[in-house]
Amino acid sequence: MKPGTPPLQSSRLLDQVRERIRYMHYSLSTERVYVYWVRFFVRWSRREGQMRHPRDIGVPGVETFLTMLATERKVSASTHNQALSALLFLYREVLAIDLPWLNDINRPTQKRRIPCVLTKDEVASLLAHMDGTTALLARLLYGTGMRLMEGRRLRIKDVDFSTATPSSCATQKAARIVW
Repeated sequence: MKPGTPPLQSSRLLDQVRERIRYMHYSLSTERVYVYWVRFFVRWSRREGQMRHPRDIGVPGVETFLTMLATERKVSASTHNQALSALLFLYREVLAIDLPWLNDINRPTQKRRIPCVLTKDEVASLLAHMDGTTALLARLLYGTGMRLMEGRRLRIKDVDFSTATPSSCATQKAARIVW
């Protein structure tokens, strides 16, 4: 916890996590996910019959929990990183306990993703089989290089008809020409 951070008002652990996340202006989805993983961790600690506070669990318990996620639950690497981030947030920001680097964790491996690239003929064939709004959106995305959500959020006022170019500023403050 950084100096000058206000003290937590709540006495309940999950409410303290929510309070600190909101103070630090994290997104609502991050709040939901972090609270989920903290709750899961606390419930998991009850496996010996008695629920323990994370302050009492310590580094070996965190390492055992993360190893269990990787080996028994077989979670993906991104899910594992999400759980790790949530626990690091809990210990550093809420409990003000600095965990040393967790070296003894069995981490899941990232699967290599090989991109699939279509030829020009395959793209033309694919676009020829589409019609209506789907075809328009697919042609726009393919021709301009826009991202999916940029294409979905595109409005008439975003198109500059004098130069026949759409400009998307839905995700950035400054407009950028996409074709």
